[in-house]
Amino acid sequence: MKLIRYVFWTIWRIWFYILMGVPIIILSPLLLLTILSEKTYPQFFILARLWAKIILFGMGFPYRIEREEQLVKGKSYMLVANHTSMTDIMLMLAISKNPFVFVGKKELVKIPIFGFFYKRTCILVDRSSSKSRFEVFKRAQARLNQGLSICIFPEGGVPDDTAVLLDEFKDGAFRLAIEHQIPVVPMTFPDNKKRFSFVFFSGHPGLMRAKVHRFIDTRGLTLDDKKDLKDRVRQVIYGQLLVYKKSAS
Repeated sequence: MKLIRYVFWTIWRIWFYILMGVPIIILSPLLLLTILSEKTYPQFFILARLWAKIILFGMGFPYRIEREEQLVKGKSYMLVANHTSMTDIMLMLAISKNPFVFVGKKELVKIPIFGFFYKRTCILVDRSSSKSRFEVFKRAQARLNQGLSICIFPEGGVPDDTAVLLDEFKDGAFRLAIEHQIPVVPMTFPDNKKRFSFVFFSGHPGLMRAKVHRFIDTRGLTLDDKKDLKDRVRQVIYGQLLVYKKSAS
């Protein structure tokens, strides 16, 4: 029985990367056209959302979104969520119709096919380099000035200890939100870790839930309020994770 499970997990993980790559190959003519200019990024984003939904449903991950507030078309936001799985990227794309740009780790560039477009459309950060972090702020500010939103997973990575429910948050997302006076949109993804974590031999198909919490206004805040804002957002997500955990037990 255990051997069958390991075989299933291996095939299932390979299928995930097939689902990541094949739609990109099929859509590549359109994708290449839409990354030639920053002005066509909204069209690229539509294709990215289609790609994300293909992966979610192809992996057996139907999703359900609970919203306490709706995103307004044409408005910029700072989107933040807990981070436990590669599927966080796909679920975030499925949630937001408002075009946004990911701030993500440069290591994902190494993924064949996906990495080519990831490098050209996302803001990459090398967390070991202070120069890289400074460049991230400059590029994110430029994208916000173009009317786009930004998505940052503020934990700054996935904790090595899988028992950690929610790691401490980095400052970057909240500094940008305050500097541009845009709302922070906290989201909770309670199921992605158990459905498809970074542990190879783990996971299974099933429902992925997401809760979009009430937005947190930053108008009138200054950088002196950054820590309070960060702690407030983290408490919203952490509290909801505890609710989900209690209901599952």
